[in-house]
Amino acid sequence: MIVEPKVKGFICTTAHPVGCKENVKKQITYIKSLGENHCPKKVLVIGASTGYGLASRIAAAFGGHADTLGVMFEKEASGKRTATPGYYNTRAFEEFAQEEGLYAKSINGDAFSREIKEKVIETIQKDMGKVDLVVYSLAAPRRAMADGTVYQSVLKTTGEVYTQKSLDLKDNTIKEASIEPATEEEIFATEKVMGGEDWYDWMMALSRAGVLSDHAVTVAYSYIGPELTYPIYYNGTIGAAKKNLHSYAGKINEDLKAAGVSAYISVNKGLVTQASSAIPVVPLYFAILYKVMKEKGIHEGCIEQMGRLFKDKLFGETPVTDAQGLIRMDDYEMREDVQAEIRDAWAKVTTDNVKELADIDGYWQDFYQMFGFGMDHVDYTADVEV
Repeated sequence: MIVEPKVKGFICTTAHPVGCKENVKKQITYIKSLGENHCPKKVLVIGASTGYGLASRIAAAFGGHADTLGVMFEKEASGKRTATPGYYNTRAFEEFAQEEGLYAKSINGDAFSREIKEKVIETIQKDMGKVDLVVYSLAAPRRAMADGTVYQSVLKTTGEVYTQKSLDLKDNTIKEASIEPATEEEIFATEKVMGGEDWYDWMMALSRAGVLSDHAVTVAYSYIGPELTYPIYYNGTIGAAKKNLHSYAGKINEDLKAAGVSAYISVNKGLVTQASSAIPVVPLYFAILYKVMKEKGIHEGCIEQMGRLFKDKLFGETPVTDAQGLIRMDDYEMREDVQAEIRDAWAKVTTDNVKELADIDGYWQDFYQMFGFGMDHVDYTADVEV
């Protein structure tokens, strides 16, 4: 069939298999251009099919010649419905890895569940022996617990109603968005879904099963952002979940100290992802950020961030952290000259000048490429097998 993008709000309901493969290939080419990194050789990536998780898997395999096991939750094609982009990304990644003689296996299922944890442990025991690196890059809207309780995350502020400029993705206009404060129950639920409890559960399960190597490393991904977005992000429900995630890094370090495990949080740059597109206010900030950073020649996407993380920050001579022990991959974003220009543009931006002050085209290019559209060297008029 001929596959075209069908966008509803901040989600594209179709994905292009050939475009997704081209996207993966492009990321592999970039990682190879950096030369070898010193990534551990047996790697588990939890949340491995899109965004930072996929980029991590590519950096490990094609920059560090690592064997990788990926966990994702993706849908296959069904009738006229295409598979999800992560499904096509994973299939392409495995193809490219196998061509180079690298072990690459993926387990499709709910990473929160005990069943998938057990399946992963069995696979490591059978195929890899032990893993040296665990990347935790899970992004999910809900979490089902073993007792049947389901927690749903919310994207809200805390404290009081927050009103701010926002980019309406339906028509690229600037409107005011008002975000209601979350209840205590909603904050708790968001921490359950997006916080660090499941990361901790994974690490303890892997440790108990004896499948972590001596001095294994684990890293989870976070975002802080500037004061401009604090009410909806850092001081909102998602920020509460990220602070919860940070606290679990300390808990993993403490509880697995005897095993020599080191847990890190990498605070990454703000980027267009399926998750970030859903957060009011944030897409406008990202579009302005893209313009400023591109003009300064310091813009990075997921693969550039993970290339730099693996080569320079996490697996150099010693991990490079700030005073709080965080790896700051947002160092270029948070430069004062960058933020000063963003604040200036934010004060001036309207529907009339948004295309001058923000990189709207770049925002949408990244959005469509997540689903395999807008890639060079792909004939989108051709009939493809989905």
